[in-house]
Amino acid sequence: MAAGRPRTFCKNQALDRALEVFWRQGFEGASICDLTEAMGINPPSLYAAFGNKEQLFRQALDRYADVRAERRAALLAAPTARGAIEALLREAARNLTGNSSPVGCLYVQAIASAGEHTACLREMLKTKVEQGEQQILERLERAKAEGELPEDADAEGLVRYITTVVQGMSVQAAAGATCKDLERVADIALGAWPA
Repeated sequence: MAAGRPRTFCKNQALDRALEVFWRQGFEGASICDLTEAMGINPPSLYAAFGNKEQLFRQALDRYADVRAERRAALLAAPTARGAIEALLREAARNLTGNSSPVGCLYVQAIASAGEHTACLREMLKTKVEQGEQQILERLERAKAEGELPEDADAEGLVRYITTVVQGMSVQAAAGATCKDLERVADIALGAWPA
């Protein structure tokens, strides 16, 4: 049996390029043609390396989630929980409005654009958001145990608040808000930090 041709592209680079297409156009709006053109491969190579469009989206989303989890962990390692949350919010303001990726948050945009028949993708996105929330919750629970947060502080409620603020910042960024606009939102959100 003859061996197939060796892969001539970097899988992670191809996933990053596909991710950007999904981010800009949504899962529904991204065509195979758009994806293969951005990835620099042909459709048979896409199917051979990644499976179908949904499987490609899942793999791209896993890569994005892994990169975000590593970055979030680095920010949450700040000496104080408040400092960690401030770093998260300020980085969100920069990233959501920067030029290195499409504006807004991939998760927020993907959840909003997922159609009725993509309920399984919506569930996957929800799980990814919950994993990020869990990282933040663990940091806040540690802050409570160390006395940085009051014992009666609602860590879960605070996580939900932080997530809601960041998701709102994403919507604002997609609508044209600047980094400075979102920095002001971060300042106000930090004003709600439990004393």
